Amino acid sequence: MTDTTTSPKPSRRDQILQALASMLEASPGERITTAGLAKQVGVSEAALYRHFPSKAKMFEGLIEFIESTLFSRISMILSEEESTAGRCQQILHLLLAFSERNPGITRILTGEPLAGESERLRARIAKLFDRLETQLRQVLREAELRDGTELTLDIQAAANLMLCVAEGRISQYVRSDFTRAPTAQWHEQWLALEYALFGQTTNEALPPASGRPY
Repeated sequence: MTDTTTSPKPSRRDQILQALASMLEASPGERITTAGLAKQVGVSEAALYRHFPSKAKMFEGLIEFIESTLFSRISMILSEEESTAGRCQQILHLLLAFSERNPGITRILTGEPLAGESERLRARIAKLFDRLETQLRQVLREAELRDGTELTLDIQAAANLMLCVAEGRISQYVRSDFTRAPTAQWHEQWLALEYALFGQTTNEALPPASGRPY
């Protein structure tokens, strides 16, 4: 979990979650065991279970980190950006930049390391993407009501298309073992997507992926 700010020494709980994220990045396709995780952290398996009653709870801790990071920053975007296209652009770029800076955690977004784990975890990831799509629909609906913004697609189809494009970039990133950066060529792709949906483009520069501590 990437953070460029200076912070106190992480708690044992945070160390466990960071170790889990590191293992997900270093060993794509391999099943994470509590024995391997305990070795990575430098504690016993019993010590792991003092902080998390199960491995599912450890994954849940990472999902909570994803949710809190994304949706807190989306709230900031909505308060700082006024244009409809700008809001959509920044929400999608946030998702891609967060994924690029947190490769191991991004595997969780694809659901791949959750195979064989609790169904509740996969349902929670599905709900996370549903929330993102709902947020995009809300942005578009508010613009339609506020200033009569017209799209080339209906609102539901437009929001779904934007999220599908971002999800595709994330899946490519994981499938390429983190070599195909989600933000690579995103500026040009967004301009094409913006034109297709809004019938025009602002051609504004996007912030670099390293510009914010996601």
